[in-house]
Amino acid sequence: DAEALCQVFGDAEVMQFSDGVKSKQWVDDWLQSCSERYYQKWGFGPWAIVDKHLRETIGYCGLFYFSDIGGNPEVEIGYRLARRFWGHGYATEAALAVRDYAFDVLCLSRLIAMIDPANIGSSKVGKKIGMHYEKEVIFEGYSHPDHVYVVTRPDINS
Repeated sequence: DAEALCQVFGDAEVMQFSDGVKSKQWVDDWLQSCSERYYQKWGFGPWAIVDKHLRETIGYCGLFYFSDIGGNPEVEIGYRLARRFWGHGYATEAALAVRDYAFDVLCLSRLIAMIDPANIGSSKVGKKIGMHYEKEVIFEGYSHPDHVYVVTRPDINS
């Protein structure tokens, strides 16, 4: 997956709402960290998004633990696709599957997504999977706030 993810993390347009383009070494380190930090410690992390017809990794979608988002520990659903696959429903399909896995298998009660307010595409995906805007957060080193979107397990809302 490293080569395919270099196409994602190495694209300035894909990374415009993040902290910039990443090197191959960064991608290799990130994948190693996901294995060690997420799967071994939390039992979840990112999964490759694979186009069934092309049999090609086109991005990732998964769960990420944060110990402090606005004063609370949170699990984020995150997704990122290679630019040529934008607008075809892949992110929504993957995010729905990850959301359902988080609620039905991991029994999590809440998920968040941290989305740059200018990232209209990601905001639309969040809304399509049932998320709603909750608040703004500003991370250290960033000059603008991100929006925190939230979805809760359906039986929690009843």
